[in-house]
Amino acid sequence: MNRFGIFQAVLFFVYLLVQVMLFKNAVFFHTAFCFFYLGYLLRLPVETNHLALMGVGFGMGFLVDLFYDSLGLHTMACVLIMYLRPYWLSVLTPQGGYDSGAIPGVAHFSLQWFFVYAVPLVLLHHSVLFFIEAGGFDYFWLTAGKVGASILYTLLVLVMVEVLFAGRKR
Repeated sequence: MNRFGIFQAVLFFVYLLVQVMLFKNAVFFHTAFCFFYLGYLLRLPVETNHLALMGVGFGMGFLVDLFYDSLGLHTMACVLIMYLRPYWLSVLTPQGGYDSGAIPGVAHFSLQWFFVYAVPLVLLHHSVLFFIEAGGFDYFWLTAGKVGASILYTLLVLVMVEVLFAGRKR
């Protein structure tokens, strides 16, 4: 395994541990939940194999489900967004294409691009997660409020981490 693979494996467990040790209990008014682990999934390199993306999404979702006792909800939502991520990235391809080794984030692109990239994927993840948890659309507005508040919370934390810790474009 090369250095980049080791770095990605360590980063995987760092995001997972921060999620289950810190953000599992950092809930605002039982409405806004931060799913910090999505930052790892969103920042995987652009040219990552489609099957590998879904495998990493499965692994992250499964481990989060173990800690949250959520019976596969995170796994399903993560595999879904990892399945759709390459298609969404192809829609957002810049005019010259992506650089080799590009990582979707503020360091390689812009803050505006990161929002355009991340918001639909986070919206899809949270919608699937919360509406299946609710058991349908019976409590639509309550669940939609949870989705909206959680998207804001998650994106605020992810952007703060991006701005503080992301390296400058090389």
